[in-house]
Formats: sequence, structure tokens, C-alpha cells
Amino acid sequence: MFTQLLDVWTSFYSNHALLRTTVGFAHVGGLMLGGGCAVAADLATIEAVREGPIGRSSQLHVLKRTHMIVVIGLTALVVSGLFLFAADADAFLHSRIFWVKMGLMGTLLINGVAMLSGEQRVLRGDPRAWTRLHAIAVSSLLLWFLTALAGAALPNI
Repeated sequence: MFTQLLDVWTSFYSNHALLRTTVGFAHVGGLMLGGGCAVAADLATIEAVREGPIGRSSQLHVLKRTHMIVVIGLTALVVSGLFLFAADADAFLHSRIFWVKMGLMGTLLINGVAMLSGEQRVLRGDPRAWTRLHAIAVSSLLLWFLTALAGAALPNI
């Protein structure tokens, strides 16, 4: 039954350019929204570590407002990614690049949880928390760009 649903979706998806465009846009748009916001916040967090207490306080407020936007972007990525996967499941299941991308996405989500934890450590007054947030922000930047690279490589390799 599941295979039949995938076949119906694959056929429908393949024969409707507007649907392919919409799903592709949702995927790229989710990356732009979630990843773009995260990258900007990560760069600002790295800078805030250098600025001292005033910059750090301001950045902590920005980080709190950023999370919902990143989550919305990630949700668009996941939902559209499921539709893209279902359109060619056999190819994706056997693609090493796909599994690398999924591993990077999982690591990115874990890094996001670490960011939330780091913010809580800052609020509790942990003196090493900003150093940890700096490292998490650098990791986040690297993960967002590696995930985007894997996504760009996926249809080509």
C-alpha cells in the first residue's frame, strides 16, 4: 500500500510543473528563512562574544526571537524534503549524499538544542557559557553550509 502511494505521488509530482516548483520553492525558501536567520544570528553571537556584556545582553534577546523563525524554516525544509524524497524514494534511499545530508540535518538539530542549552547557561550566570555559545555558533555556521552543499550535490552526484 505504501509503495502504491509513493507511485501515485511520483506520477502526480512528475506531471505537474507548478507542484514541482512549489515544493522546490518551499525547500529553498525554508533554507533561506531558517538557515539565513540562523547564519545571521550565529555571526552576531560570534561578534557579541568579542563585544562584552552590553553586546552579549542584546544578542541574547535577539537569539530568543530568532528561534521561532528558524523552526518555521526547518519545518518548511522537512515537509518539502519529505515531498521531494517521496517523488524519487528509490534514488534517495541508495544515495550516499542523501544520507550525509540527513546526518548533517540531524547534527544541525542537535546543535540547535545545544544552542538553547547554552542560552540557559548564560541566563544562569555560567561564566563559560558565552565561550560555549561561540563554539556552538561556529559549528552551526559550518553545519548550515555543509548541509546546503550536500543539498546542492544531491541531484548532481
